[in-house]
Amino acid sequence: MPLRARQRCHALLAALVTLTATALLAAAPPASAADTWTEAGSDRADPLTESQGLTSVEVPAGSANRYTGIGTIPIGVSTRGWNHVGDPDASYDGHYIEPYQADSGTAKMYRVQAPNGAWSEYVHTLGPGEALNNSWVAVSPDGQWMLSGEWGTMTRFLVFPTPGVNASTSPSVNLPQAATVTLDHAVRDVQGCDFVSATQLLCSSDDPAGTLFGYTKPLLQIDLSAAPTGSGNVSGHVTALRQLPLRSSCSGSFEAEGIDYDRRTGTLRVIVVSPGFCVLTDSKTYRFTRS
Repeated sequence: MPLRARQRCHALLAALVTLTATALLAAAPPASAADTWTEAGSDRADPLTESQGLTSVEVPAGSANRYTGIGTIPIGVSTRGWNHVGDPDASYDGHYIEPYQADSGTAKMYRVQAPNGAWSEYVHTLGPGEALNNSWVAVSPDGQWMLSGEWGTMTRFLVFPTPGVNASTSPSVNLPQAATVTLDHAVRDVQGCDFVSATQLLCSSDDPAGTLFGYTKPLLQIDLSAAPTGSGNVSGHVTALRQLPLRSSCSGSFEAEGIDYDRRTGTLRVIVVSPGFCVLTDSKTYRFTRS
């Protein structure tokens, strides 16, 4: 979420200001890929602690799902300038990773909690032309590589060694970009991605325009030419599967947020924040099943 959206959210929570923007509710055409994700239910998303992202955690067994939002940022982190947290992910061995950004500067930060509970921070210095924002992370099934995206209209995802998991990483040195996923179709304002398999991701897009795929707020499928590694770039084929649910008692602009795929149950979850005052009352985490 960029600064303008964060400012809007803060204003809503502080003053309960109702927005009046026109809702973009274009009907979604049928999915153009084999998989169809059908809505299976929803849960209220708390605007303070569940409005940015979410992930399922497999280790230790029985762990609760984890969420991020304005209210989950530790004071000791925000006072150092890292005042926005994006959509997190967790490796299958229990390393939990949150992406952070600041309002200005030349770096991004990834905050990692190891299975033993210890926290560490990994900073990545921006490369030439790299956007400052840090909206999401997606850890590969083998745990060794982490994807991250940039805000705006983009044709790439960035590949990093997974901080805290890949042996080449250390909190004391810069976290380097290792490779790039080159997309065959532009995407806009991606807020989260998660691996479904070693070569497939699902992503939530907050695209407000609807010009790339014919409708706003699409659920995207990215099929990779190979599993990402640090040895070379891979390509990604983009398919828009459906429009995310846009239902609220308020009219205005919805915001698609983080995404999670739980391989244990086959459940896909996506956060959609409601417009205006209803950010407080009927924002939802929607659940989907594949058919």
